[in-house]
Amino acid sequence: MPADLRTKIGHVDLPSPILTASGCAGAGRELAQFTDVARIGAVITKSVTLEPRAGNPAPRLTETPSGLLSAGGLQGPGLDGFLRRDLPWLLSRGARAVVSVAGHSAREYGELAARLSDAAGVTAIEVNLGCPDVAAAGRPFALDPGAAGEVVAAVRGSARYDIPVFAKLSPEVTDIVSVAKACVSAGSDGLSLINTLPGLVIDPVTVRPALAGLYGGLSGPAIRPVAVRCVWQVREALPDVPLIGTGGVRTGRDALEFLLAGASLVAVGTVLFHDPSACSRIQRELEEELASRGVDRVTDIVGGAHQSAGSASQRHSWA
Repeated sequence: MPADLRTKIGHVDLPSPILTASGCAGAGRELAQFTDVARIGAVITKSVTLEPRAGNPAPRLTETPSGLLSAGGLQGPGLDGFLRRDLPWLLSRGARAVVSVAGHSAREYGELAARLSDAAGVTAIEVNLGCPDVAAAGRPFALDPGAAGEVVAAVRGSARYDIPVFAKLSPEVTDIVSVAKACVSAGSDGLSLINTLPGLVIDPVTVRPALAGLYGGLSGPAIRPVAVRCVWQVREALPDVPLIGTGGVRTGRDALEFLLAGASLVAVGTVLFHDPSACSRIQRELEEELASRGVDRVTDIVGGAHQSAGSASQRHSWA
């Protein structure tokens, strides 16, 4: 008998724990000819901003060993365009929409949350804390527990009570648990781990940075061990908080690793650029992985690796 992949995000039932990661599938329209978006868990949309954005100049993408460096600059139609075109399309296909939001101040994030709450069909809100804080000389909100908490409080305070809020955290910190705790204390219902790592690639032919914007966000298989470590640490510190694991997932076994580390849901991103049917494939592979281990329900194995790892005091330092 196939394993039961059904799970929840807040009060909403999902057919699967497999989601699209923000920024890698637009608002789902690009995947429709390859994947039935109603059969995967949910579509996490590309980050939505209040106003339309043209994004960064090209080139915005460059490949790296086992990864991708990107700097899109949050190109998009703005909130009005999203509500007029993208959200209705997702709902017409029977998909669940987890809307990623981005802004440059807590006020902007709060306004986005309030207006999304007036729209029907928003399953959850993912707060992209990787944006620069204009009040802190462009330092990303995700790097400071206080700033991250302020944004989350603005979103939670403005969002409708029945819309779960997930804060997306950055691995570019010395203590991700402290940021996670600040977000949960500010009202975040769950956490998404992790956002991209900042990186730089120099083209040896042109002797210039490969991206027009200089730095980019590194994603793909190269960052998966970092993401799994972050999920593990946050799960140990906050065992009752739902987590979305994301970072370099290519196969059902990769998704299983995140679930065992403590994620309840798994987002698939960079692999979609060369395999747009990856969500359906990974969902099928995960079902097979669970069945081969005699696991009846996916919810039964969430955090399972912690049970066999022993106490923290018994573990050796990696250093």
